[in-house]
Amino acid sequence: MTKADIVDIIAEGTGLTKIETAAVVDGMIATISYALKKGEPVDLRGFGRFHTVVRAPRKGRNPKTGEEVEIPSRRMPVFRVSKQLRDFVNAPDDEF
Repeated sequence: MTKADIVDIIAEGTGLTKIETAAVVDGMIATISYALKKGEPVDLRGFGRFHTVVRAPRKGRNPKTGEEVEIPSRRMPVFRVSKQLRDFVNAPDDEF
C-alpha cells in the first residue's frame, strides 16, 4: 500500500477531497518526522510508538578495497508496534 492508496481510502471514508486528505497525511508525516528530529517520541495509542535510538560508532569495511573505516555514531528512527495492533494483525480473519 502506498501513500496515494492511503489518501484514497481516507478521502473515501471521510468525504474530504483527495487534496485535503493528502495535506493532512503529509502534515502528519512531517509532524512525526520533526518530533523524531528533536528527539521526542511519538505515541499513537493502539498503533505504536515512534522513537529514536543511538547507534554506537563502529568499524566497518569498504567492500571494494577491504579497507577498515570508522562508522560514526548516529540516531536511527524506530517503530515499536502496540499490543493491540499486533493482536489485530495476528487474529484470524473471521474475528474482525
